[in-house]
Amino acid sequence: MKFRPCIDLHEGQVKQIVGSTLSDTARGLSTNFASEKPSSVYAEMYRQDGLTGGHIIKLGPGCDQAAAEAMAAYPGGMQLGGGITADNAAAWLDQGASHVIVTSYVFQDGRVLEHRLKELEAKVGRERLVLDLSCRKRGDSYYIVTDRWQKFTEMVIRPDTLAYFADFCVEFLIHAVDVEGKCAGIAEDLVVDLGAWTPIPTTYAGGVKNLEDLYRVRTLGQGRLDVTVGSALDIFGGHGITYQDAVKFNREQAEL
Repeated sequence: MKFRPCIDLHEGQVKQIVGSTLSDTARGLSTNFASEKPSSVYAEMYRQDGLTGGHIIKLGPGCDQAAAEAMAAYPGGMQLGGGITADNAAAWLDQGASHVIVTSYVFQDGRVLEHRLKELEAKVGRERLVLDLSCRKRGDSYYIVTDRWQKFTEMVIRPDTLAYFADFCVEFLIHAVDVEGKCAGIAEDLVVDLGAWTPIPTTYAGGVKNLEDLYRVRTLGQGRLDVTVGSALDIFGGHGITYQDAVKFNREQAEL
């Protein structure tokens, strides 16, 4: 298990946003943090600290330049998601992304477009494709959501769903959207399920409030999940966990 860093971009700026408030308009958007520093500063910091497997997410238009600057600062060191299609995926890899992260492109009207999954796999290779299966709870189940996490699909997070998608990609990135950005604790039931069910490397995101939550993900996820932290980190204006403690956590895990 390891901590994976992130760079969330909104309107070209590094931000931390409450995930459930994202939409096609700015109305109702809740922003925890907006940085005056360019994306490249964060990417360079991650590079210097040897953090791998992190992700850059473009939350809407106007983020291409900031994403390119981050990748230039840490070429081959971070994954890129947000608006990825079969037409542009290879170009982003050429610009320095280690992997591309895809979600909305492979769904339409709540259903999987398998031909798009196969097209992406053919264009970039399974080994460089990450699927974002971020989800929200409805009843007792977690449903994959798309389009800035506002649209529910028909796909429920369960063993057969994860096994199906694992045939097309090398990793999953899964945000627990209902707790994303709230720093109020992880979605423990989802972490337990992912730890028991996922057949490939998976990064969990959502709700981490302090260092103890990193260890909680490790325990509940049986050591099979990586974790990313956003709003709780001091580098993003948070007070729950310092970036240096997260880096130290990684080094401790590597020694186990």
